[in-house]
Amino acid sequence: MDGAEHEEPPEAARPGGWLKLALPLVAILVIVGGVTLSLSGGSSKPALPGNVQTLTSATQTATAASFEGQSLTPIQPAPAITTLRNYNGESFSLTADRGKAVFVTFLYTHCPDVCPLIASNLHNAYAKMSPAQRAKVDIVAVSVDPRGDTAGTVAAFMAAHQLAGEGKYLIGAARQLASVWKSWNVGSERDVSRPELVSHSALVYGISASGHLYTIYAANFAPGQIVHDVTPLLAN
Repeated sequence: MDGAEHEEPPEAARPGGWLKLALPLVAILVIVGGVTLSLSGGSSKPALPGNVQTLTSATQTATAASFEGQSLTPIQPAPAITTLRNYNGESFSLTADRGKAVFVTFLYTHCPDVCPLIASNLHNAYAKMSPAQRAKVDIVAVSVDPRGDTAGTVAAFMAAHQLAGEGKYLIGAARQLASVWKSWNVGSERDVSRPELVSHSALVYGISASGHLYTIYAANFAPGQIVHDVTPLLAN
């Protein structure tokens, strides 16, 4: 990656101000020393791409009720991902996944808590799907650690959590990743006292076959939620 894994995230990508505004609005699960932030669902209002908001119980619609993940409004296209590569060197474009249900999350390989939880739950969800469902599903992780997430560390992480062959893990230069974080409204900030750790927002995003952002899932989602939502995501 031309040394990109050693770049620090640009100042503009550091979400200090975003965190100050978001924290009063969000239910946060802190696991192991408060390093990784998991934005939970329910009545929380996590920062989301564009002007998307979570639906409250008072505004649930028949369409929203068909999902087990938390439904979003207004329905709008998922932000583009075109500048990153899978850890195995393959190019990636989110638009190429039209016709599939896509689950996007943001992880880093040295994460001690929430990232392994998300990865394991995504594997468990994939394992519960029928072969027909798997053929219509793509699991995509985006790095929040351009310095630590190299092709080698990602390959080891994917193997350890049984996602190799089941999902993609996108890496790139700091400036490339920062652009994606900004468009998805994802925070990523290195811990000054423990630079091997990264504070980041941790959600899973459900994207429909038409390429629209429909649902979000907290880091501690149940695999069955993802399995259930494949069908309605393929139908939209």
